[in-house]
Amino acid sequence: MSKKRILVVGNGMVGHQFLTTFASSDMAGQCELITFSEEPRLAYDRVQLSKYFSGASADDLALTTAADYQQQQIHFHLNDRVTGINPRQKTITTASGRTEGYDKLILATGSYPFVPPVPGKDQPHCLVYRTIEDLEAIAAAAAVSKTGVVIGGGLLGLEAANALKQAGLETHVVEFAPRLMAVQLDEGGGRLLREKIEALGVQVHTGKNTQEIVAGEECRYRLNFADGSFLETDMVLFSAGIRPQDALARDTGLTLGERGGIVINDYCQTSDDDIYAIGECALWDNKIYGLVAPGYQMARVAAGHIVSQLFTHAEPALVFNGADMSTKLKLLGVEVGSLGDAHGHTAGARSFVFHDELEGVYKRLNVSADGKKLLGAVLVGDTSAYGTLLQLMLNNMDIPGSPASLIVPASNGDDAGIGLGVAALPATAQICSCYDVSKGAIGEAVRSGCCKVVDIKDATKAATGCGGCAALVKQVMDAELTALGVVVTNHICEHFAFSRAELADIIRVKGYKTFSAVLEDHGSGHGCEICKPTIGSILASYHNDYILQDDHIGLQDTNDIFLGNMQKDGTYSIVPRVAGGEITPEKLIVLGEIARDYDLYTKITGGQRIDLFGAQLHELPEIWQRLIDAGFETGHAYGKSLRTVKSCVGSTWCRYGVLDSVSMAIALENRYKGLRAPHKIKFGVSGCTRECAEAQSKDIGVIATEQGWNLYVCGNGGMRPRHADLFATGLNNEQLIQAIDRVLMFYVRTADRLQRTSVWLENLEGGLPYLQDVVLNDRLGIASELDNAMTHLVATYQCEWKTTLATPEKLLRFRHFINSDATDSQLLYVRERGQRRPATEDERIELLNLDNQPETQAGA
Repeated sequence: MSKKRILVVGNGMVGHQFLTTFASSDMAGQCELITFSEEPRLAYDRVQLSKYFSGASADDLALTTAADYQQQQIHFHLNDRVTGINPRQKTITTASGRTEGYDKLILATGSYPFVPPVPGKDQPHCLVYRTIEDLEAIAAAAAVSKTGVVIGGGLLGLEAANALKQAGLETHVVEFAPRLMAVQLDEGGGRLLREKIEALGVQVHTGKNTQEIVAGEECRYRLNFADGSFLETDMVLFSAGIRPQDALARDTGLTLGERGGIVINDYCQTSDDDIYAIGECALWDNKIYGLVAPGYQMARVAAGHIVSQLFTHAEPALVFNGADMSTKLKLLGVEVGSLGDAHGHTAGARSFVFHDELEGVYKRLNVSADGKKLLGAVLVGDTSAYGTLLQLMLNNMDIPGSPASLIVPASNGDDAGIGLGVAALPATAQICSCYDVSKGAIGEAVRSGCCKVVDIKDATKAATGCGGCAALVKQVMDAELTALGVVVTNHICEHFAFSRAELADIIRVKGYKTFSAVLEDHGSGHGCEICKPTIGSILASYHNDYILQDDHIGLQDTNDIFLGNMQKDGTYSIVPRVAGGEITPEKLIVLGEIARDYDLYTKITGGQRIDLFGAQLHELPEIWQRLIDAGFETGHAYGKSLRTVKSCVGSTWCRYGVLDSVSMAIALENRYKGLRAPHKIKFGVSGCTRECAEAQSKDIGVIATEQGWNLYVCGNGGMRPRHADLFATGLNNEQLIQAIDRVLMFYVRTADRLQRTSVWLENLEGGLPYLQDVVLNDRLGIASELDNAMTHLVATYQCEWKTTLATPEKLLRFRHFINSDATDSQLLYVRERGQRRPATEDERIELLNLDNQPETQAGA
């Protein structure tokens, strides 16, 4: 039996979702999956496009790889546009002349940007914002521009404005409607959003009808508006909406809507039963759905229907009957949420409005005439209640108590006492709209052994799309664990009934300086491998004592005890500090000589350091003595502390450099070196917005602009990559250092054990706006306390290796055997690319079977 051929035209997010959904079905082996993309790359995340200007690469945005598709037996053709469909012969033709037959055809052609018919729109530096190629063109235009204008103040327009601002341009938004995000927000919400965005330095022009784009006098272009006003700019970015990409369907003779879009039924079939349309090109019930979640839902429906049509002949389990268009996002750092009937157009609807001008929060609820059902809401400045409100609306649940209680903060300063826990939600409640994950599915995952959010993500895909449901997913998980009799706490271990943040407060307030004192007053038992290093880290963060002194040495893990990273063969790596990546030739020679003399494997790290691998325990003091004598210090690569501050060459050498990034990087590294924290910390300092130091993937990122330093916080390039958030702009040197001091000390105080800054910010109640309020506006009245704490740490810094070398009794630890000077003779190495590396298991067996191989022995 020959395989059925399923062709997918378009490899965007929705087309990719169809392919992966079908490839995971039981019938995938009986089908041949083929996809065509007119773009030069496989599917990528268009929702996160603005991160391209935060340092993300095309690979960072990729949703898949060629290897992944090959493993799933998905065939793909890039840079080849499908130009024709022959429904009678059931074939397609492409621009390259390829002809392919199909049994079922999926049109996932998406949409294209709408560009208003404005005279002058086709000039150079007049661009659209849709693909990675568009982003490359925008970056090129931004490099020769100082001012940029976005035409369009909707969701995409504000995303585009964010891209221009991150590219370092003076940014303007021009909107035809009287307010921003007119579809999603009411007048009050739009007004506050405008105020917040303008406060961030983006100028907003509403009610403007662009008549033409002509040559400017001070800038490259001038936009002339219908009211007689004008605006000059160097580049124009059109983001005025989208239109369904339906030309191929029109040429094929498929039924289209009056205003475009490929008409589909509840199974996503077009007027030809063997041709389906999904995503932004599809028109269901005269509606185009411009969000990714409805597109994913269509992809699942189409995949299920094809399986039933070709194989099972059973009634399809899924149908598409519309989708909720509610959305929660962060635009230019401003939290915005819109759900359901945001404008209160439902007959008899009543509205409740809360507007806190001081805090910059606007909330509007639209409820039914009897006040029992939630119809919709607008949230600006605070979207913490979004998940609960959405569940109330989607599940048609009665509002608990007064509708006003849903939006008015409680008197104790906490968020509104909504009174609706996740336990009240039905099992069918959709928790994750991107992947259609219900509360029941999460509960089932918990009952099967998933006890962490990361496990829930792996099992159900919940919170792996846009991520907006992450908090709700954790609430459901915790509720399910509690129902199973599992006690859900944030205690660090059985010996201390406190979270790390609570222990940090206890130690700070009571001034404890030893683990034994903390244990005696607030713990039980003898402690363990969890609480000891946690408290050891807190003590170091506050007091900066020598970590190998007698009171502290028992709290350290292996790496800290021996002041080096243990490698898999039992040897250690050595990473001396090279502040800002700047190093003299003399110091380079010292590193080379040490590597040569001890036959150490050498590698340049991603943080602009030189890593020396393969030192035995007894060699560490000898090597570090030579390094200290040459002026090096420990790089703390072994500790949960500041690791590196990466920099570009900045204004000193680069013709694009705006400020001296190297000097700033060195100053920051020398200030924060040795700072102990809940997890490792990495910095980056870029001398201009071209971002060669990749600062926005770091815990602390600093980027030079003509207005001063822009500060980004809480990025992470690790297992859960997260680009940093813009925290403050236009800072001078003093303001920058003060802000970093406070962010780091607040992180040290409040983060959980082994929590990276990225996860800390995601879990911090109030998120980025709250952190900005604490640091920049001293909301908690602790700014001077944070400043003083950092000043103390800076003043008490010590190089731990220098202290150790000056303390003979501590050097006794650096021996393989207590009663012997013998070294480890079981280490076996092989040579590769001019350096030695540990032998693999097979190589070890071979070497051990050979006689007289001295050059493979340790130290060779």
